[in-house]
Parts: sequence; structure tokens; C-alpha cells
Amino acid sequence: MKSFHNFGKSGRGVYPLVILAVSAYLGMARPAAAQVTPSADNGSFLMSAGGTASGYFLQYGERKMLGVTAFVDLDTIRRYGIEGEARWLVFNQTENVNTQTYLVGPRVHMSVGRFQPYAKGLVGVGEFNFPYNLAHGGYLVVAPGGGVDYHLNKKVILRLADFEYDYWPQFTFGAMKSYGISSGIRVRIF
Repeated sequence: MKSFHNFGKSGRGVYPLVILAVSAYLGMARPAAAQVTPSADNGSFLMSAGGTASGYFLQYGERKMLGVTAFVDLDTIRRYGIEGEARWLVFNQTENVNTQTYLVGPRVHMSVGRFQPYAKGLVGVGEFNFPYNLAHGGYLVVAPGGGVDYHLNKKVILRLADFEYDYWPQFTFGAMKSYGISSGIRVRIF
């Protein structure tokens, strides 16, 4: 009788044992049913547009004015984006004083459940109509701000509050400041 130590020396008993072990191993293998989440995104953009009603305080003559704002947000899914806005403060005028601003700049946001707080830093041009239409001027405007959006669903987002501080450094009678709050709605385009 051969001992166990001499089993593989003849070469005849090893091959069936190897074939049996590989077959058993392959028989236990199953196809994987899990899917790994991607480690990176493809840089997707989310575009939305909306409008708000605005209430502002202008330092020039200490005026309280009302207006409307139209804006477009182009965000990445990584919290960074760009906002462009146009605001017309034309309601509650006295002496025909009104302003329009056209601003663009970076925007940073984060999501907390359905809420999306954000901060922005905009720069652009402001048009100012002086009392009784005696003059009209265009000026540089720098506008830091921030706010909170609330997602009703994937398409409709409420702009609960948007705060903005507008600084007009080259205004005719020295630097002018204005600040205000807006509220409205935005709709996701894609």
C-alpha cells in the first residue's frame, strides 16, 4: 500500500485531484449582484431660472424701494456654481428715482435635507436714474450676499430669502450702499 507521501510522485493521482479542486472552486463562484457607486461624477451642471420680489433700502435719500429680480443659476453637483441676476427697483419711487443692476458671479451652496443655504459674490453694472430725470448714470456694483432655498420637488424650488448688500464704489456723490431682501421661486431647467 502506498503512503500518502508517495501519492503525487507517480504523477497519476495529482491531476484528478487538481481538476476536482478547481471544479469545486468554480462551482462555488456566483455572479456579483452589487453595483459600486462612482468614485467621481462627470461634472454635471444643473441650470435653473427664477424670479423674486425685492425690497431694498437705498442710501441715496434714504429711500425704501420695491422691485423685481430675474436670475439664472448654473450649479455643479459639487456645490459650486455661477449666478447671474437682473434687478429693477422701480416701484415705490419718489421723484422718479429708480435703479437697475445687472450682476454675475460665483455661488457656493450646500444641501441640508430639502434646504439649500448658499453664499454668493456678484459684480456688475448698476444704472441709476437721478431725481426728476435730470441725469442717468452707470456705475460699478459689488454685491456679496446669501440666502436659503427650499426644494418642493426636483423641479420647483422656493427662494425663501435672498439677502444682498450692494456697494456702489464709484457713485457720483461718493460711495453708495444699498441692501435688501428678495423672495420668490426658481424652476430647474435641466
